[in-house]
Amino acid sequence: MDKTYTDLSYLHLDPSLTQAKAGVSLAELEAAANSPVLVVDIASPVIIESMELLFNNGLYFLRSRAKDGSVGVAVASERAAYLHPLLKQLIIPYFIGKDARDLEKLLDGVYVYESNYKLSGLALWCCISWVEASLLDMLGRISGKPVGDLLGGVIRSEVPIYVASGNRGTTPEEEIEVLQRRMADTGAKAVKFKVGGRMSKNADSIQGRSEGLIQLARKTLGDNIAIHADGNGSYDPPVAIEYGKMLEEIGAFFYEEPCPFEHLEDTKEVADALVVPLAFGEQETSIRRFRWIIANDAAQVVQPDLQYNGGLIRNTRVARMAALKGIPVTPHISGGFGYVYVLHYASYIPNIGKFQEDKSGVKTTGFLFAPPMEVKDGIIKTPTGPGLGMDESAVNAVLRKALVV
Repeated sequence: MDKTYTDLSYLHLDPSLTQAKAGVSLAELEAAANSPVLVVDIASPVIIESMELLFNNGLYFLRSRAKDGSVGVAVASERAAYLHPLLKQLIIPYFIGKDARDLEKLLDGVYVYESNYKLSGLALWCCISWVEASLLDMLGRISGKPVGDLLGGVIRSEVPIYVASGNRGTTPEEEIEVLQRRMADTGAKAVKFKVGGRMSKNADSIQGRSEGLIQLARKTLGDNIAIHADGNGSYDPPVAIEYGKMLEEIGAFFYEEPCPFEHLEDTKEVADALVVPLAFGEQETSIRRFRWIIANDAAQVVQPDLQYNGGLIRNTRVARMAALKGIPVTPHISGGFGYVYVLHYASYIPNIGKFQEDKSGVKTTGFLFAPPMEVKDGIIKTPTGPGLGMDESAVNAVLRKALVV
């Protein structure tokens, strides 16, 4: 089955945003991945003086200060609870004394600092992503620009969302009720549900649940709702294809990670056998493996996690490679603040997917913005303030009572 489509309608992506291209070479993909991303117009050096991890209100904050008094603040995921020794011992020391304007180059440098490359994976890149976000916030505040304008230029201000429950212990009927409530709360026109048992070697979470849910979803939700299904690595190729055919029958929007995340060849086998777009990449932490996925048409929607894969700059590189093949990017979200990073990413990435996930993070961290973030009519507006766009008074109020980790 030919997956090098020139008609992008099957991806539900505005064709004007990308140009699908058959026969893209590895050299072209490599050039896209290596082209500069960060553009900073700041005349004087921004020398990083300190970074500290703070905790309050259930949230971890990474605050950076420069010698000139500039400040940047990012919100880390809950993984900071157990990754903070790595952050403080092997990541932060490298950045102290460096010029934040060189952030893109520093991301390469910290990878080899103290042989950090030997720890390469989700844990390392999460820590680096938090540092990157804090420094991007600082650079954005200094220049008076939102993050998107530092990384390519803001091209959209609203992001449509899909809702998901994350459940596997519900019956099909119970799951549909949960999704309907979330649709009613947000106005979303797209949903995602779990199929399989999660890395379960073909076992369902409840016997017959996945098949029943697939059949009931379209029947109950109607033809105008975009349906996503997430396998979380539950299947080998034959079973994955079987469920993919069921999803094709209901016109599913995409089919996410049917095979275990390390099984790249199995994933390609499934992608080759199906018409429903296959989404993949949330656990990936290697630009080169993303290049393999894209070059080999192993996914029709690329799904990097903006923290797991090291931040906005690295994942802009992934998006640029995907754009050469006309492939949309729909990031995975980790952490309650993760949606903010996705909103910024979506603000400037041309080939962003039609819907981005809402994990109810707005309810827990929306207060950090003024006016508070909200979901309305299935859309979240992107932050427009400098840096990450958080309200300085709201953040300072939380940090005044925060504990240093």
